[in-house]
Amino acid sequence: MSSRADPVTYSISDLAREFALTTRAIRFYEDEGLLAPRRSGRSRVYGERERVRIKLILRGKRLGLSLSEIRELLDLYDTTRSERPQLVKFLQVLTERRAMLRQQQEDIAIVLSEIEALERQCRKRLRQGANGGPGPEATRGA
Repeated sequence: MSSRADPVTYSISDLAREFALTTRAIRFYEDEGLLAPRRSGRSRVYGERERVRIKLILRGKRLGLSLSEIRELLDLYDTTRSERPQLVKFLQVLTERRAMLRQQQEDIAIVLSEIEALERQCRKRLRQGANGGPGPEATRGA
């Protein structure tokens, strides 16, 4: 039984299993400066800090944030040790992301509308017998 002073630690395999990631992905996040596990010989020892950071990285990715945006948000907390600057920046990032998604939604609606118009035109031409006229084969025999 461990004492309260012993911090909870995780292996790379533990975290990979918990978050359905590959160990390679976790090492990549480490290479990108998003995670900084302790070392015990050649082994990486991850603490609760890294576990929470992986959870935040995955949330940021789901929201469509780049790794540099995620790193900036994580680093804000590390630098200031206050949640406020991180929350202010996160609100700014979320506002920008929402605006981009709304623009994409608008663009998709326009393209879908164009597709529907083209489908209607194609169906109308088919009903009118568009393929009933003479084709290239008709001129070969002349």
